[in-house]
Order: sequence, then C-alpha cells, then structure tokens
Amino acid sequence: MDTPETKREVVDVLLEAGRLTVEQAETVRRLQRKLARPQHAILLDHNFVSEEDVFRAVASLHNLPFEDLTNFEFPEGLLDQVPVSVMLNHRVLPLAVAGETLTLAFAEPPRQSELSNLRLLLNRPIEVRLTTPSCIRAVVKKHFGLGAETIQRLRNDRATADASQDLVFDVPATEGEQAVEATISRFVDQLLSEALRLQATDIHIEPYFDKINLRYRIDGLLESVPAPRGLREVYPALVSRLKIMAGLNIAEKRLPHDGRITTKSGEEDYDLRVSIIPTKHGEAICLRILGRRALALEFRDLGLEPAQAELMAELARLPQGLILITGPTGSGKTTTLYTVLNQANDGRRKIITIEDPIEYQLEGVLQIQTRDEVGLTFAAGLRAVLRHDPDVVLIGEIRDNLTAEIAVRAAQTGHLVFSTLHTNDSVSAITRLLDMQVDPFLIGSSLVCSLAQRLAQRICRHCVEPAPHIPDAIRDEMAAALGMPPAAVRAFQGRGCVECGQKGCRGRVAIYEYFLMNDEVADLLGASVKTSELRAAARRHGWRSLREEGWRKVQEGLVPLSEIQRLTRRLAR
Repeated sequence: MDTPETKREVVDVLLEAGRLTVEQAETVRRLQRKLARPQHAILLDHNFVSEEDVFRAVASLHNLPFEDLTNFEFPEGLLDQVPVSVMLNHRVLPLAVAGETLTLAFAEPPRQSELSNLRLLLNRPIEVRLTTPSCIRAVVKKHFGLGAETIQRLRNDRATADASQDLVFDVPATEGEQAVEATISRFVDQLLSEALRLQATDIHIEPYFDKINLRYRIDGLLESVPAPRGLREVYPALVSRLKIMAGLNIAEKRLPHDGRITTKSGEEDYDLRVSIIPTKHGEAICLRILGRRALALEFRDLGLEPAQAELMAELARLPQGLILITGPTGSGKTTTLYTVLNQANDGRRKIITIEDPIEYQLEGVLQIQTRDEVGLTFAAGLRAVLRHDPDVVLIGEIRDNLTAEIAVRAAQTGHLVFSTLHTNDSVSAITRLLDMQVDPFLIGSSLVCSLAQRLAQRICRHCVEPAPHIPDAIRDEMAAALGMPPAAVRAFQGRGCVECGQKGCRGRVAIYEYFLMNDEVADLLGASVKTSELRAAARRHGWRSLREEGWRKVQEGLVPLSEIQRLTRRLAR
C-alpha cells in the first residue's frame, strides 16, 4: 500500500527546498498531464532549476544517495570494471569496488529488471547511486572519446581492411560492408547529436599524422572534444560517409568540396553546410549547423536595452530607408534581421528576402535562395525583386558595389531595405559603402541606421557570483561609460558548475551599438573622410561604442569583464 511519502513528486521536493515557485510547479504538472513525460524531464527542458537540484530531488524521492561527480577522480583501472558499451547503453559509471560489490552511479533511478540484467551481465552484486546525465556524458567523453563504442566496433568489423582506402557505401558487396556503413552512420549521428545538445554552431574535424582532432564551436569559441581511440584508422570512411550525405564526389580528394546536408532532430530541421579541404594528412571537414525553424522572436528576446528596443520598433515601421547590421560571421546578424522583419510583417506590406542560405522560415514572407551557378546573384535577384512591388526587402549580405548601388537606390525610391555588412563597428558601415564606390550623397540620403553587434558569453545563472577584483582602470572606464561613481561599479563571474560544464558561462547575450544618420555626418561624407571624424560627429549626437554598451551588461551581471575586453577595443573618444 502506498504511503504518503511515495506519493510525493519531484516538484514537491523542490518546492520545499525553495528551488521552485508555485507557478512553475503548476506548469510542470500541467505539462506532465499533457505530454505524459516525467516531471524531471520537463523541469530540465524549461530550465526552471539546475540539473543537479533536479536529480538531488529525484534521488531523495527514491531514497538513493546522490553523487556529484564534477571533481571525482577515478582510480586507475576502475573504469575498466564495466565495458564501455554497458556504460553507454545503461548510462552508468563505476564508482567503487568493495569485495565483490560494485557501486554504480546511474543517470536515472534503475528499474528492478534493469538491475537484475546488470547483475547478470557484470556477474556481481550492485549498489546504486544517482548522479546527473551531464556528469556521465562528461566522464565517458573525457576518458573514452565521443562515440568510442561505435569506433571500436567499426575497427573490429574491418580489422583486416586497408585503412588507407575509402569504403564505397552506395553499392555494398557484403554484409560486412553493410555493417561498417551502419556503424559509421551511427558515429556521424552521435557527432551531430552531441553538437546539437551542446548548441554548437560548427563542427571541425581535422586530420593529423597520428590523430584526428574534433572541435565544436560553442558560444563563439572552439572547444576540443575527446576523439575515440582508433578514429584515425577509419577516418577515410567517415569522410566518405559525409561526402555521400552531402552529395559530393567521394573519389575526388585533391580539390575543396562544398555541399549541404539536411537532417532532423526530434521536430527540428537543420541544414548542415559542409566544407571539405585537402590537407597533407587527409581531408579536413567543417560543418556549419543552421536551424531551419520558424522564427518568432520578440525584441526583448534579443537582449536589447529598453531604449534600443523602442528604436528598433520604430525602424521596423519606417516606410523607406536603408538599415544595415554589421559584425563578423557568427555575431547573430541574421537573427536580429529576422526579428526586425518579423515585426515589420504586419500583413499590410509585401516583404521579399534574397538570402544565401535561407536560415529561418517566416510566415507571410517570400524568401529567395541565391544560386550563383545559374546567375541568380544578390544583384540579379534584387533587380527582379524590385519589379515585384515589394514594400520591404531583405538582402542577406551586401558583398559588391553593384548590390550596394541597387540597395541604396531602392531605399531612395520608396522601399525599406535591410541588409548586413562585414565591418568592425556601426560607423565603419559608411566608409565601407564609400569603398564600394557608392555616391556619398546617396549614402547620406538613404542610410537611416547602421547597427553593430557582438555575441558575448553569458554568465551561468546557476553559479554567478561577484567578481573578487575589478582593475582600477576598468572601474574608472566603466564608471565614465555608465555615468556613476566608481564605488557603484560592479562585476560578476561564473564559479563553474555542472550546468555550464565548469566553464562559468552558458549561452550568449547580444551587445548592440547604434549609429543614426544625421545632418552633421551627412555633410562630412566624401571620398577622403576619416572614420575617426565620423565617429566623433556621431558621438556628439549620442553614439556609444560597443565597449561602452558592453559595460552595461557587465554591471547587470550578464557578461564577465573578460568577455568585453576580448570582444571590443578601446575607441578614441
């Protein structure tokens, strides 16, 4: 018969501990009834509390000891007590051996049938502990490499094969080759699923003389991923598999390749842009991950300050003009553009985009993919778009003087034009257009606003704490930028926890710098104008640099000091 304690739920434990609000608990219960999913899975999906808090609550409900493996040191030989395949399939780790008894840490409370199977499989008694799934994934990846079991199986399947020759998967001659293909396919799936779980934007696979380097770009920075032993031996098979998925020629190894893979994870569709280049030790691969989801962001989701959000809303309502967003690759320009476009899409204006590639889908917007191979360039497409009676036009990127000229003239003839440029700051957009031989008068009369942005690493909200020290020079600079006394300046950092993988940062937040065209700047425009002159004139009208805007994010506890120093440079005032 159930006791009152057995009827307690995970949300009850978290409510009692003060980790969850009543409203959040009711949301979890409602979603549990609707989705028929466990409460702890819903809590993690919505990031209401940290993963450690969730699994401590689960352990408490099941009367199991909880083990935090963040800094756990495994004695030599301990991990050999359990086969890698068992660790991966059952999501367990050995923690200790006492006589015949093996202590295992589980990522979920095990059912009795699972425990019985493990006792038979390992042929010894088992004591159960609970830990977090992140801890188990981190330990397995650190000690064995990503996809270790798959690569080991592949090496066994082709132990006698010549590792220097590619496998041709499309016409398998034997069942053995079919097994190899399936195994490589599984490793590719593991590679991609881990990247999606970590919210990586790029996957880099780099061959060297005696090893393969795996790296993911996460929150703008490359992070190494432990590669499994033996990956170098089967690397040609991996390259062939990715080439086949991207529709490329597997026999050509001397020239660079570019292709695209469409894949799906759950309900989410993704495009993978594949770039392969020949190197001394084999072909190096870079996969850019692009989400093809429908986008419905609000300005507040971008990290805009209230005044910036209000200005952005005004820009979206303009009848005509040119609005540029600048920044390096991967700085979030496309997301910002689409959010503005989404606000401009009020049903009374015709909106057409021309892009390479189409990264998001917008309801009620005509979207065109450029195809250089058949002559559909940005310039050619833009000419056709302007004959289609649009009110709002989005150009994915202004790359040449012809596209720039057409865009500027379109902004003058009654169209609201959005586009991107690669420049260091918002003011430099003007000199970039001048370099493209655009008439200074046209720039002054058509450009309404240029906006520069960067994506900074966000301090993990689960382990944020005050920074112990702020250098005096930085404190004074922040005080001047924020208009406050130095004593009021604050900074924060992430201590490091299981939620952020001990990095102290998780996710990113955008920093924006606005430049609005004004008469003083327009009068300065000419072939010989200096960027410093334009910047000084803009400052007299309220312009603030990225660095100055970044200090506000530091003061609010969103971004660490080191990120602003990494992303920005001190600009002359």
